[in-house]
Amino acid sequence: MLKRRSFLALGTVSALAFGAPVAAQTTSNAVRASSPGGVLTIEMATDNDGRPTYAVSRLGRKVVDTSWLGFLLTDAPMLERNMTLTAGAPVTVDETWEQPWGERRYVRNHYNEWRVTFTEKAGLRRRFDVVCRLYDDGLGFRYEFPEQDGLKTVCIGAELTEFNLSEDGEAWWIPAWEWNREEYLYNRTRIDAVGSAQTPMTVRGDSGLHVSIHEAALIDYAGMNLRRAEGLKFRAQLTPGLTNAAVVRQAPFHTPWRTLQISDSAAGLVESSLILNLNEPNKLGDVSWFKPMKYLGVWWEMHLELKSWGSGPKHGATTENAIKHIDFAAEHGFGGVLVEGWNKGWDGDWFANGSDFSFTESYPDFDIERVTAHGRARGVQLIGHHETGGNAFHYEPQMEAGFALYQRLGMHSVKTGYVADAGGARVAGPDGRAVMAWHESQPMAQHHMRVIETAAKHQVAVNAHEPFKDTGLRRTYPNMISREGARGMEFSAWGQPGNPPEHEANLVFTRLLAGPMDYTPGIFGMETRSPGGIQTTWAKQLALYVVIYSPIQMAADLLVHYEANPAPFQFIKDVPVDWAETKVLDGEIGDFVVIARKDRHSDVWALGAVSDEHPRSLSASLSFLDAGRRYRAEIYRDGPNADYRGKREDIVIEQREVTSADTLTLNLAPGGGQAIRFVPLGRKSRR
Repeated sequence: MLKRRSFLALGTVSALAFGAPVAAQTTSNAVRASSPGGVLTIEMATDNDGRPTYAVSRLGRKVVDTSWLGFLLTDAPMLERNMTLTAGAPVTVDETWEQPWGERRYVRNHYNEWRVTFTEKAGLRRRFDVVCRLYDDGLGFRYEFPEQDGLKTVCIGAELTEFNLSEDGEAWWIPAWEWNREEYLYNRTRIDAVGSAQTPMTVRGDSGLHVSIHEAALIDYAGMNLRRAEGLKFRAQLTPGLTNAAVVRQAPFHTPWRTLQISDSAAGLVESSLILNLNEPNKLGDVSWFKPMKYLGVWWEMHLELKSWGSGPKHGATTENAIKHIDFAAEHGFGGVLVEGWNKGWDGDWFANGSDFSFTESYPDFDIERVTAHGRARGVQLIGHHETGGNAFHYEPQMEAGFALYQRLGMHSVKTGYVADAGGARVAGPDGRAVMAWHESQPMAQHHMRVIETAAKHQVAVNAHEPFKDTGLRRTYPNMISREGARGMEFSAWGQPGNPPEHEANLVFTRLLAGPMDYTPGIFGMETRSPGGIQTTWAKQLALYVVIYSPIQMAADLLVHYEANPAPFQFIKDVPVDWAETKVLDGEIGDFVVIARKDRHSDVWALGAVSDEHPRSLSASLSFLDAGRRYRAEIYRDGPNADYRGKREDIVIEQREVTSADTLTLNLAPGGGQAIRFVPLGRKSRR
């Protein structure tokens, strides 16, 4: 049901409007609208020079001070001054939609939508709309360019959108414009010490208010970074395109949403569905051919240099090795096996090149027909791998055949890769020849959409590595199941340094606000090529299956380590991957987090808690469990001597009976964690 409410224009009397949302329009130099519960308010205005501006307040307190809006065009005068403002009446939408898979099954989408039009006072009288969607836990706004005589082709050199934060505090961020794309450790600095940052960037004001800046529904546009202009003011910085314009579009069109998630607590940021809700509904229809699952892989052994991607005596992707992994997966209830290096092209210089890759031809020692037939007989899917070396130009002509092959062989998932330095991707230029491009440029945004749409046609789900950033498109295209887009577990195999103990507690409140991550947890072999090895405990490795969400979760370690440690491996076998509910019980950015999730297919709950380098004792209320019901808590916790610098394998596995009235004390070692599975008693539950 749609409810329509008016806005409050400053200096005027508010009026209640019914009927068409823009039946009564008001012109003023400053107008405002609020979220359904009145928590957030946005004010749109023009300043003395006619520049469009906005500001945001929460419960009467400024969060974003006056910030400019507008565009620098490369073939026409700027769209940023001498403008008038016209505002319509907000429309209230309150609906609930169902995810085919996700961290929660049902998502409430409750917002007030408000359209404000800015029009030039003279000349061509060009105009654009700013559409705002206000939720109680955040907001999004986007520009919409209607069809108009004075602006048919829009060549955007720069977007002038600002985020002028009102309160100083701390920021968690990774740098933009660096060679290694998103794969950096998070900086924790004062807000005014940020340089150029990727999004999501999360800040905590000195008052305790948490804000995360990102974007949603990015299609056919350049990715946005943030450049600190002065003080606490940040300006949108679009990824360069192939010309002096970052974005070239034909009107009518709209930009991605610029988003602000706002909460009193870090936990509130994680529980927000803002990014998902700002995307369009499912366009693919029934995607039941994709099943969330845990998988194994011919992968970690390459990172440890025990095997190779390329052909030869150390080749990992052999028929024999793949069948061994399939048999192990079938025995222990895993749904898939990833095999990297099966296809021709890995020999020689493939990094940032990719011109030798074939996506249909396998090496002679890998019989893909035999391997997939064996997998089908054992109920295990082969997960395809398409490493491109960042060469989208070479990949696109082969996509159709590659995905058709997978469909014929019953393979419903693919891991794509774009290993190349930032700015080193290859796309088709205006003359049809290959040219270099940034990973998050408009041409690469177009490429990733072609991948998703082609894969969907062949019932293939995509897990992208070295990807375009996540902006919630999985709602619209549910075959976009997961991605990397941050420093993954492989850095603890060979990184100099590896991932520190705080890394995962940073990811939850930054990168993971954008969407699922294929982090590849479950490592028991703690000694690696990286100094310090895996800087966690075994219990933390188990907790990551709950803390870091993905509908596909890898058991990433060597099979021999799982065979030697069946007791802790049992949690990996048992933990669900598809959830009906998610609750963040406690957490602070970069320090610790405690998350509980309910299985979508049973009444089983799981809890994961992780810490940074400090030991912690946390209290976890079990009030999320069903009242009056008994549960068996299967607990995997750090042992008394556990420490990421020493006894990382020290783990205690125990059981106890609990109810929703209980509160558990979670003792986490330095770099440690705790994983718990709550199984209802008194009735049969299925995993």
